[in-house]
Formats: sequence, structure tokens, C-alpha cells
Amino acid sequence: MQDYGKEAVMIPRILGKQAQKLAQWFPVVSITGPRQSGKSTMAKSIFPDYDYVNLENPETRKAAIDDPVGFIRQRPSKLIVDEAQYAPDLFSMIQVVSDERGEQGQYVLSGSQNFLLLKRIQQSLAGRVGLVKLLPFSYQEACAANPALTVDSFMLQGGYPRIYDTGMPLDLFFSNYIDTYIERDVADYLDVRNLADFRRFLTLCALSSGALVNYTNIANELGVSPRTVKAWTSILESSYLAFHLMPFYTNARKQVVKTPKLYFYDTGLMCHLLGIHTVEALVAHPKFGDIFENLIIAETMKWHLNAGRDPQLFFYRDASKVEVNLLDFTDASNRLMIEIKSGQTYHNRFARHLTLIGDALGIPKAQQYVVGRVEHSYTSQGIHVASATDWLNGKR
Repeated sequence: MQDYGKEAVMIPRILGKQAQKLAQWFPVVSITGPRQSGKSTMAKSIFPDYDYVNLENPETRKAAIDDPVGFIRQRPSKLIVDEAQYAPDLFSMIQVVSDERGEQGQYVLSGSQNFLLLKRIQQSLAGRVGLVKLLPFSYQEACAANPALTVDSFMLQGGYPRIYDTGMPLDLFFSNYIDTYIERDVADYLDVRNLADFRRFLTLCALSSGALVNYTNIANELGVSPRTVKAWTSILESSYLAFHLMPFYTNARKQVVKTPKLYFYDTGLMCHLLGIHTVEALVAHPKFGDIFENLIIAETMKWHLNAGRDPQLFFYRDASKVEVNLLDFTDASNRLMIEIKSGQTYHNRFARHLTLIGDALGIPKAQQYVVGRVEHSYTSQGIHVASATDWLNGKR
């Protein structure tokens, strides 16, 4: 764990500029993301002239529930409502008042229980809300807190802001994070008996990351039904802890795999679930290649989200097990193929599937990459060999 000093410094969030743009176009902006990703801090920093209320406070929440009309009408037209999902009737009132005023950027809504927040928005504010998804720090943002941060260290500790603000030991942070997540975001969807099973489920997901999702195998390990495992996976997705990477296929290529893979948004949480506590243990761990792959894919997703783009990310695998780790089709005019290797040495054979599938999909070599832990980026036989550091810094 790096020593970040005792004084917390506000790290500018790349997504802040996109949120400010949305406030110029929509009457309401909603900031979603996992618990403790810095949503409240970002909202207050980029909208400093707005009043702020937090419905986590029992008295404030009661006032909002008991009198939503008065709660909104008695407050200024520029208002941040944190943990807004706790007062469902507020959303209808925000709709009424924002329509009356006819102004942009009136309200900023955020919350940790994203499923409930988005449900309320869809019910009352559809078409009036600009949505942004704030994930934990990207590598670029984390380096602003610690310029000496290496890719391997970032892989271990992840990007949750509190780790960088306080220098808290990783085990302490993640243990408390999981406890809070289960008690406040998951418990309402599970019975008491299943809480222990859900903890084991988190670890099994970490062990399964990077592989084709097999709900039946996970269910058998836990002694629950595959339907339950699918429901729990949906909870992970709605709370932005994990995401599915879908396979790319077309009707013209019917022999491709159509089962998704599961990845974590934050490799620090993943390492904690796997019992990895040091960089040395991480590099020696049997899952290291999968963790590195997870890092590159999750950071590619953050790169697009932070720029206000909807990531169009896939993997390719066919029946003969020809596979490419990542297809980035976010920019239709510049489709990228990425093979991910955790080693520090590049071999030309790493690109053989890129060449094969690139020819089939019509993607030229200039748009094919192998990303690894090499010291410097260069080109080999027309293929881009990108260092992880360059890739995570957005150098394409």
C-alpha cells in the first residue's frame, strides 16, 4: 500500500465535464455508480452553487417522504439530492416543478442503490434526465493521487477513492465495503440464510472471472438453483460491482460462442475476494492473467464512459476455441481488436488470432493490438504492441 500522506486531496474526476454538459441539456442529471465511487463528492465539486440534501439523514428523509411537495417547493431551483431513491414521491414532484420552470440543470440526483434510483427515474422522469455512470478511479485518475503508482499496484488496490484519501489498509477497506454492500444493498433481496451463500458467491465470481459464465457450476458449488445464481448476478450488475462481456457474433458466423463472460469493475475488490494481499502475491497468483485481462477490459470501459460514450465491447470465440479477448467497436469507423497478455515479453505468436479473425471481420492490422506488461509500446509485423501503462492512459 502506498503512503498518500495524511491530507486528503480532491482528485478531479474526468466524468465531471460530461456531467456539466448534461446539466446544460437536461433539467435533471443523475449520477449512478457503485457505493463509495465518489458520486457525492463529484456532484458537490462540479456544482458548487447548488444546495445539497442527503436523504441518508433520517430527519431529512422523513421530511421528504412526509411532504414531498413542500420539500421541493421550499428549496432553490439548483439542488443536489443524494440517496434520492429513499423518497419515491420526490421524483414526481421534481418532474412537476422542473416542467414548470422549463430550465436546464435544475436537479442532480445520486444514490447507491442504483436499481431503485433508475426505477424511480424511469417511472417519473423519463426523457428529462441525463445519465452518467461514475465508476471507481481510472488508472489516470489514481495517478493524479499518486504519480508513482504502477499498473501492478493499481491492479491490487483498485480505484475506490477512500483508499487514496485515507491510506486505509486494503483488507480493512474491502472487508468493510463488502459488509456494507451486503447489509445495505443486498439484504433486502435475500433471506437471512442466503447472506452467507452470497458472500461465497462473490468469491466464486472472482474465481470465474474471464471464463465463460457457467451458472450451473456456480449453483452446484453453492447448493442453490441456477435461477438464483442468475438473479444474484443481476444484483451485482445493477450495483455496478460486475458486468457481463458479451460475445460478438453475426448470423454469417454461426459456430461462435454465445455465452457471456463475467468481469469486475474494480480489480482491487477482485484481488481481495481471491485472498491476494501484496503485489508479489498478485504476480505469482494462478489467476494473475485473468486479473490483468479484467483490468484492461474494465479500464477500457471506464475510458469510454468518462468521455460520455456508450461502450460497445465484446469478445470473440468460436467453436474451435479461436479467441480474441476484446473487441472495441465503440467507434464504428475505428473498430479495434485487442489481445491481452500479462507477460512482460512479446512474441509474434500472440497476434495469430488477431490476424485470423481480423481478416474474417474486415479489421485491418492498423486496428489490432496486443496489450501486455511490456516496457514500451512499439509495432511488430504491423501489429501494435501496447504497454499496459500506455493503454490505461488512453494512448491508442
